[in-house]
Order: sequence, then C-alpha cells, then structure tokens
Amino acid sequence: MPARRQRVFSQTVLAALCLAGAFIFARAAFAETKEPSMIPIKVTVADHVLEAKLDDTTAGRDFAAMLPLDLTLSDFHGIEKIADLPRELDTSDAPDSYKPETGDITLYAPWGNLAIFYKPFQKSRGLVRLGEFSGPIDALVRDGETPIHIERTD
Repeated sequence: MPARRQRVFSQTVLAALCLAGAFIFARAAFAETKEPSMIPIKVTVADHVLEAKLDDTTAGRDFAAMLPLDLTLSDFHGIEKIADLPRELDTSDAPDSYKPETGDITLYAPWGNLAIFYKPFQKSRGLVRLGEFSGPIDALVRDGETPIHIERTD
C-alpha cells in the first residue's frame, strides 16, 4: 500500500506542476501579445483629419484630459511643429529622455510645449512621448503658423 500511495502522490504532484506550468506559459504568452492601451484622438488641420493615439501613460492621460484643444503650431528648426500648452503635464513617471521619430507627438517638458515631429531627431533630455499619428502627417507640414483642433474620439 505505501508504494501505491507514493505513486498516486507522485502523479498528483506531477499533474499539479504541469497545470501550473501551463498557466504560467499561457499568462506569459498573453502578456507578450497584448497591445498597450492607447487613447484615440483626431487632429483637424484645415479640412484634413489626422488619426492618432495617445499612450496610456501618466503624461498621455494628462494631455488627453485637456482635450478638446485648439492650438496654433509653428515650425521649429525644420524638424517639428510646436505649440504652447495651457498648463504643465504630469511627467512624474516619464523617462528622462526620448528619441523621436516622424509622427511622434511629444512634450518638451522644460518649456512645457507640445512638439509634433515631422522628421526624426536625436534622443533629447526632457522630451516625453505622448503618442503617435496613425498615418501620414503631410497636412501639418506647411509654412507659417498652422491652427489645429485636437479631440478625443473614444
């Protein structure tokens, strides 16, 4: 009888370990394929509507809380369009620097302004990613000041 109990006990432990392993594997696979939450917005430039998404971060959510928002963009160094924001954003958990790509929506924290990059740029201290456009942003790349309207679409 003790040998039979030992075998039953061993089989029970083995089954429990297999189930635990399967659970851990499934949970890890779900975590890897799950896309981060994004906050959908649209940016209206004259008669063009550009779709974008804000990151589900402290700064991204804080920016989304300001919307709807009317801003006037101006060109900065032939790389980005910038506009002053009505208030500071919470960047308490943001990395200290970011390397922007074309179509990135960012905050330059030291100046408190929105910066939309239409060309890639070097990693910059104080730059905080807020989100990105879903497609081309040609409508933003025009001479002079560019009035825009930003609103949530969710």
